[in-house]
Amino acid sequence: MVAEGEVTLDVKDLRTHFFTRRGVAKAVDGVSFRLRRGETLGLVGESGSGKTMTGLSLLRLVPQPAGRIVGGEVRLLGENLLTKSQAEMRHIRGRLISMILQDPMTSLNPVFNIGFQVAEGIHAHQGLRGKSLWDKAEEALRLVRISSPKDRLKNYPHEMSGGMRQRAVGAIVLSCQPAVVIADESTTSLDVTIQAQYLQLLRDIQRESSLSIIFITHDFGIVAQMCDRVAVMYAGRIVESGSVLDLFDHPAHPYTRALLASVPNMESRLERLPSIEGQPPALGSLPEGCRFRPRCREVDEKCQEGYPPEVEVAPEHFVSCWGVM
Repeated sequence: MVAEGEVTLDVKDLRTHFFTRRGVAKAVDGVSFRLRRGETLGLVGESGSGKTMTGLSLLRLVPQPAGRIVGGEVRLLGENLLTKSQAEMRHIRGRLISMILQDPMTSLNPVFNIGFQVAEGIHAHQGLRGKSLWDKAEEALRLVRISSPKDRLKNYPHEMSGGMRQRAVGAIVLSCQPAVVIADESTTSLDVTIQAQYLQLLRDIQRESSLSIIFITHDFGIVAQMCDRVAVMYAGRIVESGSVLDLFDHPAHPYTRALLASVPNMESRLERLPSIEGQPPALGSLPEGCRFRPRCREVDEKCQEGYPPEVEVAPEHFVSCWGVM
């Protein structure tokens, strides 16, 4: 393991493309970021911007046969995951890096009880059997604050509430104490009260274990509450990244400003919320130059010349926009 504050995950120029009859769709096209131990990074952007596909690429779970990782590096604890075989990746997933998916009902198998599903990963990665295995599974449920964990091991997914199911998925993910957890819209199916409890639980676990988290979300409220840094994605690329406070107070990219402007302000009355005109581009036919150009209100002739390079506008605050040059 690495010391507190050191880099746990280093992603460089990650590219994941889908090869179809209609052409090549660049779902992830040159994504780079670093994640330190004990840090939470938020990935935000509209649907189709490449957030979930970035998470799946880190785990080498890109849908086959159309999807393919065509370039880049994903260094987890110094090891490049893109050079690992599938057999090696099966030992890495769950043990060093895990993912909490959006809907617990699609993550949990309805024909197996919760105990079996929690114990499966523990047995695969730690080789435990018998009573020690079930004790470890019970401990995993206790970690995510599930009451009466010994009894809950016997429950099936349909016998649990939505919040309890999401905690059970968390128990599976955290049972082998991974270094990195990717949470993909993990609070979408929860009501506001349960969502707050779940986020508090993740923060408590992170504080105790120095876990590194990538939080994929549309909700800027969750970003403000959970994240240390945030990366804004658009059309397969990160267009702006920085600390949460810096990016919220001084957004530099027009897309980031437009996203923040669409968040309701409870202190003012508006008849209609601002919105971003148009739709994100089709990944198989991306526009020339800046990909946000067709929807940008600050567009200039230079925006057609090529994709803007990344510029550091403040310490650890990067943006790709011709307007800041």
